[in-house]
Amino acid sequence: MRRIKHILAILCVAQLCCTANVRAQQPDSIQIEGNITTVESIIKQDSLESDRIYNEEIIPVNDGSLIINKQNKAAQPIEKERFLPDPQKATWLAVVFPGAGQIYNRKYWKLPIVYGGFIGCLYAYNWNSQMYKDYRQAFLDIMDADPNTKSYEEFFRPGYDFEANREYMENVFKKRKDRYRRWRDLSVFAFIGVYALSVIDAYVDAQLANFDISDNINLSINPKVIQSRATGLEDNYYGLNCNLTF
Repeated sequence: MRRIKHILAILCVAQLCCTANVRAQQPDSIQIEGNITTVESIIKQDSLESDRIYNEEIIPVNDGSLIINKQNKAAQPIEKERFLPDPQKATWLAVVFPGAGQIYNRKYWKLPIVYGGFIGCLYAYNWNSQMYKDYRQAFLDIMDADPNTKSYEEFFRPGYDFEANREYMENVFKKRKDRYRRWRDLSVFAFIGVYALSVIDAYVDAQLANFDISDNINLSINPKVIQSRATGLEDNYYGLNCNLTF
């Protein structure tokens, strides 16, 4: 009997040692919302589940385990980097080539306005220049004594008695010659003005690209008491104080 008891005691001790050895070889566990999952099982999860766990908050615990705090985080949209043009570069581009500043600032809708202004000024210059040349030549033909130069007759209907109204027509041709010459010169200044405005617009547009305009725009009007000592006495004047907040 004594030997049998010794044998049973030895078997019990051996079983306890084996159990302790097996538990020691087991990997650490991770506690996920009350369910114990081994590290090996998490590694074997698919890519979608891995991305989900990557976005969740992992909180360490004092006993060595980890608690994953699940949060429903919506996917944040990736914002495109805002384009901020350089005012100096936009100005030089507009100076070298008209409209290039607007293209650099990505304000393509302004191009028809810029080029439309240039085309309008060129058309006005050509029209007024041609009219000035015609009236100038007609006025010179009226004033000279050569009977073969009669270009002014092209401005009248057939059978018109020019000699009866010669003095009046001389004055008319002179005024129209001067008028179209003045309009031709104004067309040149208008062309320069459109060019200058295109350069200024490119600079201002690039300069104000980073200007922050708040949505909170309000106007407050409050009564105001103004003290004045202009007459040597303290006089109070009443008015309104307006504050405009951007």
